[in-house]
Amino acid sequence: MIVKKNYPWQASIWERLLSDRNRFPHALLLRGKSGIGKLNFAVSLSQALLCEQINSVNQACGKCLSCGWFEQDNHPDFRLISPEQDTSKDNEISTKSTKKKTQIVIEQIRGLSEFLSLSSHQSNGHRIVIIHPAEGLNAAAANALLKMLEEPPQDVLFILVAHQVHKILPTIMSRCQKIDMPAPSTEDALSWMKSEGIQNAELILSYAGGSPLMAIDEAEEDVLASIEICKLLSSGAKSDLFQLSTACLALGMENAISALQKWSYDLLLYHFTRKIRYHPNQNVPIKRLVEQLSLSHLLGFLRMLDEAKKSANHPLNNELQLERLFLHYIRIFK
Repeated sequence: MIVKKNYPWQASIWERLLSDRNRFPHALLLRGKSGIGKLNFAVSLSQALLCEQINSVNQACGKCLSCGWFEQDNHPDFRLISPEQDTSKDNEISTKSTKKKTQIVIEQIRGLSEFLSLSSHQSNGHRIVIIHPAEGLNAAAANALLKMLEEPPQDVLFILVAHQVHKILPTIMSRCQKIDMPAPSTEDALSWMKSEGIQNAELILSYAGGSPLMAIDEAEEDVLASIEICKLLSSGAKSDLFQLSTACLALGMENAISALQKWSYDLLLYHFTRKIRYHPNQNVPIKRLVEQLSLSHLLGFLRMLDEAKKSANHPLNNELQLERLFLHYIRIFK
């Protein structure tokens, strides 16, 4: 497990938490918007707390036995629980499957029992469990975790990482120290992206809704292709359905539907607030289209897109599905 350095916008939180590393609570809840580095922070924090030779700025040394275990992704005193992992393994963040899992199930939480019953492999005695995202816990898993938090094992730290805290049981939240993770300003996000060598940073950051890590996860060519699709959509009722279908099929259904959703969300947002989130450089056509749209038809189109997103990776007739979507799209406008 290679842990990146903490992001610049997390420096003050890091300093505050690590100022007294011997007085941690038994559970932390890191909460904030997606794409700002919460999981990386949680893993980096875990490595620092387990490090045998933490440096003068409270960062893991990267050289001790504990840091070596982290680099090899097999630290005996650390577990990461996430929906995408195979429940038969303690695998980590990037495990892929043909169907992406969205829930953390009770077997994963029950599987912690043996881990929690063991002594630490290190003299500092710490053991750490990260749960990401915490809102991914299904009902049974959440109740199983709650029992653990009610009677926390000695020297065990639970770190819950959450994007949507309203989906977490209030009783779980009440047993955690809540940490509001900061989102970077646009200036800080752009500065960091440019330091990472990201081209078209402004355009990509806007398309990612202001989340820099989501922005760099997007392949630049895919973002630019998605923006081209939105330019085709700017013709409203006069949009060329053939060109749209061709562009969407070239991009892939999942990315194409995401592009359609972001464009439609901006139409809806501008209708109510006169603001644009994803396509600030398309202010003129969005303003013109909003003056022509039927709100009920736009809402219906968004519902269609939500349903289409669920089957985006299924072996369906994509051309027919796109034709149906675009016929509804052009009917949005009066």
